[in-house]
Amino acid sequence: MRGRQLAVAAGLLALLCVPAHAEDRDISRDTLPANDGWAAEGAGTTGGAAADAEHVFTVTDRAGLVRALDGGSDTPKIIRIAGSIDANTDDDGDRLDCSDYATGGYALKKYLAAYDPRTWGAAKPSGPQEEARQASAARQAERIVLPVGSNTTLVGLGDSAVLKGASLQVKNADNVIIRNLDVRDAYDCFPVWQPNTGGLGDWKAAYDAIWLTGATHVWVDHITASDRGHPDAKEPTYFARNHLRHDGLLDITGGSDLVTVSWSRFADHDKAMLIGNGDTATGDRGKLRVTLHHNAFESVVQRAPRVRFGQVHVYNNRYDITGDDHRYSLGVSTESKIFAENNAFHAPGHVEVADLVKSWNGSALHQSGTVFNGYPVDLLAIYNAYNSGSERDLTADVGWTPTLHGRIDSAEAADRAVARGAGAGRFR
Repeated sequence: MRGRQLAVAAGLLALLCVPAHAEDRDISRDTLPANDGWAAEGAGTTGGAAADAEHVFTVTDRAGLVRALDGGSDTPKIIRIAGSIDANTDDDGDRLDCSDYATGGYALKKYLAAYDPRTWGAAKPSGPQEEARQASAARQAERIVLPVGSNTTLVGLGDSAVLKGASLQVKNADNVIIRNLDVRDAYDCFPVWQPNTGGLGDWKAAYDAIWLTGATHVWVDHITASDRGHPDAKEPTYFARNHLRHDGLLDITGGSDLVTVSWSRFADHDKAMLIGNGDTATGDRGKLRVTLHHNAFESVVQRAPRVRFGQVHVYNNRYDITGDDHRYSLGVSTESKIFAENNAFHAPGHVEVADLVKSWNGSALHQSGTVFNGYPVDLLAIYNAYNSGSERDLTADVGWTPTLHGRIDSAEAADRAVARGAGAGRFR
């Protein structure tokens, strides 16, 4: 019980140490302001604002969080996270690592020997080690996958609320708010080898930090999402591919709709945000309506975001590109309709303006007011000029004009505001 006692003590200390300004402003019953992006459509997004006193919880450990989530029930509820919660803990609050989940004889060394492409070939892994991997992965999932049901507000208290190692999953739920929370390191102990991915094969991790699938009316605000603690860049290489341990930071798929993501920080990650999960998912037509505003994308390699099918309004965001592994920021995929306004990009010398966009079967991108390293640029014209030989030109007509949004500032003004105010614990 020592682990739980320590966690409870830490949580109570966190409650006592909540800064005065955070106590003075109780954000747990806040609702999405009118016209604040796609999640304001129709009845808007209120989360758990209607919760009665019996369904307002302050939690300090995984066990308390699981009880409060109630299996993803639709009961209106407000869940306040105090301090730091680690999803990789047992029911007594003691830390679990990958070896605690391994079962059925799974061992990474044996897995690598079994599915080495030089001997296994290009077939999908099968047999004892893959079965053991799946069983081990299922044990980890029981701990770290946390379902968030309809009519729920999940909010961090104060300036230092952390949810570590978890995958928050909003599945077929409506009316959800997630705010003021540092969500980090949704680490997959048992990634699968996929021989036929990308030509050379690749490793596939199972968990997004936050995953919306079939979700509607969702407001994600002032979160920080990252791989902090276990960056994939420091993972070893197996079969000539980086042994990835993380999937997306925030993926919006499976026909999700009416989502606003605001004032959040996505950092130190490869594939940050996927909107629409497949070129053949034609049922997503008319859905995947998402607004991204006043967010910071820092040291993100790609998918900021990548879009299929959806009408996505991307305005007043800040992009801080670092390192030498950047692939693109805006991904224009099948039937995507990205309306990008007044975004600011910062990049090192080897990154060109044309590198900010990548198209796979895309046809259109609206952009205006883009600033690159302090200079206004016509992102669409430059992309078309430099990529027309390998990818078809994109038109500026995406077939819609956003109407649900707040004030749209200049890219320069938004850049400064986002640098100061985006992320968990940074309410102005």
